[in-house]
Amino acid sequence: MFINEIDLFKGMGQGFINEIAKVIVEEPYEVGSFLFKEGDPADYFFVLEEGSVRLTIGEEGHITYTIDTSGDSFGWSSLVDRSTYTANAECTQPTKVIKIEKEKLNNIFEKHRFSGLLFYKHLAKIIGERLINNYRVLLSAYKKEGQPSYG
Repeated sequence: MFINEIDLFKGMGQGFINEIAKVIVEEPYEVGSFLFKEGDPADYFFVLEEGSVRLTIGEEGHITYTIDTSGDSFGWSSLVDRSTYTANAECTQPTKVIKIEKEKLNNIFEKHRFSGLLFYKHLAKIIGERLINNYRVLLSAYKKEGQPSYG
């Protein structure tokens, strides 16, 4: 997968893309492998190349989100000044990801501030879209269950 094909990196300068290409690591994972667990140090940002990753929050996985589209990103905790991941990331199919160390990515953002700003704007849009989708799912579940009885 070429970095400039990923929505998150669209519109970035070639110098920025070249530096990102130098620090990415492509890694394959087997079904059942965890890329990270809730509470692990948030040291890497991930982009899915192929496969499927289930993100779960809570001890029993009460909240689940599936990453199964090439180019989708996850592991945002590493980019928003959180020291640990807030979810578990488990492969549900043979999976290949692009992994980027947060310190290396932040150093590139320091050198290429405009591209860094654009990256975070794209990231905010993606997070916002997922949040809206989650609200819709919750609203749908609420409507199915009906309003709570207080009497």
